Amino acid sequence: MQPVLEVSIYTLLRMAFIWQLISLFIYLVGTLTIAAFLYDNFKSLIHIIKALLEPYFQPQLPQTLVDKFGKWAVVTGATDGIGKEYARELARQGLNLVLISRTKEKLIAVTNEIESQHKIKTKWIAVDFAKGRDVYEQIEKELAGIDVNILVNNVGRMYDYPDTLEAVPEDLIWDILNINVGAVTMLTRKIVPHMKAARKGAIVNIGSGSELQPMPNMAVYAATKKYVTFFTQALEQELAEFNVTVQLVMPMFVTTKMNEYSDSVMQGGFLIPNPHSFARSAVFMLGKTNTTTGFWTHGLQVSMIDKRLFPITTFSTIDRFLQYFFMKMAPQHLRLLIGHQLTKRLRLEALGQKKLAT
Repeated sequence: MQPVLEVSIYTLLRMAFIWQLISLFIYLVGTLTIAAFLYDNFKSLIHIIKALLEPYFQPQLPQTLVDKFGKWAVVTGATDGIGKEYARELARQGLNLVLISRTKEKLIAVTNEIESQHKIKTKWIAVDFAKGRDVYEQIEKELAGIDVNILVNNVGRMYDYPDTLEAVPEDLIWDILNINVGAVTMLTRKIVPHMKAARKGAIVNIGSGSELQPMPNMAVYAATKKYVTFFTQALEQELAEFNVTVQLVMPMFVTTKMNEYSDSVMQGGFLIPNPHSFARSAVFMLGKTNTTTGFWTHGLQVSMIDKRLFPITTFSTIDRFLQYFFMKMAPQHLRLLIGHQLTKRLRLEALGQKKLAT
């Protein structure tokens, strides 16, 4: 019986050793996973803190946007909302501007307004990005002789209000694809060679928080914004060796014309800034972090509006970094469910406003 007892003890010790190895492996993988997750979500905060402290330790580094990148900025979708306020904020910081938008009269008005407030040079280009390929040759000719140092790809198109795919007009879907995907891609392609040759510059792509998960009733729009995210992140790596900054800005709700279908959104509030406040905050992030939501109160609030509109559950925080942190912790199918409930309620609200208007 003794040999049997010895074998049993040996077997138990071996099993215990193997279990310890398995446990150690699980703990190691878990620790590395958590560390990678935390870094991915808080690297933007780390980069901002680093950028804010650098002037105290390296005062010789360029401090202003003009010093860092150059004197000329191009802003698309520049006559309304975030684009207009981006232009005004860049002008306030001393950059000359090329404003690109669809409506000539609005461009002239915005250009005159900015020139009356700031001593800068301006130029405007009236093109409709929904027309596709042909407009880029015109833009390239108009930009000849201008050393573009900052490009803000802001122009975008959303549904008139959240709706199912077959209910969205086909022409509108083509506009969304041509504007949200085509403009950011092709205009960047036109300008990148000059930045690479100069070995400096910044490309700012305005995405959307809707890229966090698929968005039923906003399917095409959210998908195009996911494209912007992947395109920007890939380009960031391509251009890093040429000292060209590529920044992704992913705002949540802002009180712009794009959201006029919802009175709840347009009321604004602590978590829903106006375009001026948002743009001033977002421009501050340029040169400090390559990924940002743009505004500090775009923290976690799953409804992103208020309980009257989306009463499932609401979390709030003033830290914009915690929004992506907690939302990424949730499984995608849960984020998809929450997004679907949100867009259904927004759709009902829009239809109700439309009915009252008639």
